[in-house]
Amino acid sequence: MTAETGAQAMLELRDVSKRFVKSLDLAGKIAQRFGANIREEVVHAVDGVSLNITSGEVVGLVGESGCGKSTLGRIVAGVHAPSDGLVKFRGRDISGLKGAEATDVALKVQMIFQDPMSSLNPRLRVQDIIGEAPVVHGVVDRAGMADYVEETMLRVGLDPSYARRYPHQFSGGQRQRIGIARALAVKPEFLVCDESVAALDVSIQAQVLNLFMNLREELDLTYLFISHDLGVVEHLSDRVVIMYLGRVVEIAQTDALFAEPNHPYTKALLAEVPRLETRRRRFEPVKGEIPSPIDPPSGCHFHPRCPHATERCRAERPVLREIAPDRFAACHLNDDA
Repeated sequence: MTAETGAQAMLELRDVSKRFVKSLDLAGKIAQRFGANIREEVVHAVDGVSLNITSGEVVGLVGESGCGKSTLGRIVAGVHAPSDGLVKFRGRDISGLKGAEATDVALKVQMIFQDPMSSLNPRLRVQDIIGEAPVVHGVVDRAGMADYVEETMLRVGLDPSYARRYPHQFSGGQRQRIGIARALAVKPEFLVCDESVAALDVSIQAQVLNLFMNLREELDLTYLFISHDLGVVEHLSDRVVIMYLGRVVEIAQTDALFAEPNHPYTKALLAEVPRLETRRRRFEPVKGEIPSPIDPPSGCHFHPRCPHATERCRAERPVLREIAPDRFAACHLNDDA
C-alpha cells in the first residue's frame, strides 16, 4: 500500500507488526504439564501496518486507548524493534543499520513523550538534560554547550536563566517544553509526538501546539502526532491515520476525513467530537468495549461493535486499499459501493 504518489517518503512502514509475549513461569509450565488450560499470553499490539510519511508532513495517528498507536510510535522512533515487517527511513532499512549509520538515524528520529515528568531525569539539571546528547554525539563541543543550551531553550520559549534548575521546579507546560528542547538539541528531522499535550491544561495545550507548528516552519520538521483528541489532530495534521486494535482502518487528508469519514469506526469517533452546532446532543461513546489484544476477534477487528457487520466481516479481514485518490480504508462495505 502506497499512501502517496509522486513523492519520496521520508518514512516507510511495510506490514509492521509487534507482539509482546508473556512466557509461562515455572509454576505455569508445571500446571500446563498436568493439563491446566493455560498458555503463553501474546499481545498483538500492532498488526500489519503499512504507512508512508513524506518530508515536511504532519500525520495524525488516532485511536482509542489500547489500539497500539503508542507502540507504533515507539517502533518508528526505534524504541521497539518490530516483530515483523520493514521500517525504512529515507530509503534505508533501519533494522540493517549498524554503527555510525544506526546512530545517525537514531538522532534524526526523536520522540516526545506524554508525561514529561517521568521522561525527564529528576537528578539532572535542565542544562544537562538538553546539552548532554549534543555533546556526546558531536553536535556541539563541551565549551559551547552552555550557549547551545541557551539558544535551544529560547527556541522553545524557556528562560535560559532556569537552566540550572531541576525538572520538579517547573510547571507541566514548561517540562513539556524541556522535553521538546531535548529532542531538538540533536537536530532531528522527524519527531514522534506521543500524546504530547494530553496531560496539559487546555490553555497550555494551545501554546504547545502553536510551538510545534512554528518549529515545523523554522526547522522543516516532519511529525507523527499521536493523539486520542480528534480536535487537536484536526488543527495540526495534514493527514490522519485511524487505528483500531493494532490495525489501520482509514487514511485520508484531514479535511476529507472530517468532512466525510468512510470507515464505521471513524464515523463513530467523529460523531462524538464536540461541535457548537451539536451542543445539546447527548454524549454517547462508541458502543461496546475494545476487545483484548491478547485474543482479538477474527475477521475485521471492529465487527463486534460495528452496526453494519456481516458474516463476511466476522470471517475475513478487510484489506486497506485505495478507495479514492489519496484515500484508503479497510472495510468490506466499500466492495459493494
